[in-house]
Amino acid sequence: MTTTETTWPVKKLAIVLYPFTAAAVAINLFLLSLMGIALGLPALSPLTCIWLSIPLGIPATWAAARWVRGLMDEAEGRKAPDA
Repeated sequence: MTTTETTWPVKKLAIVLYPFTAAAVAINLFLLSLMGIALGLPALSPLTCIWLSIPLGIPATWAAARWVRGLMDEAEGRKAPDA
């Protein structure tokens, strides 16, 4: 039995990771707005944070997908680990 080796491109990883990354961005925005109360800033509602995380999740997802792709390459021995 032969196996074909295929790698996941960064774009495909980004599509899979987007819901999780956007959720993490929403949680971080909400917690950051709660910390902003100490500085006199208004807190953002959870729904506002979710809406803001939709566009802000795109660059975060791209960075996460590139990081995961690098980890996958390193695990498969395609790239030497950074010293």
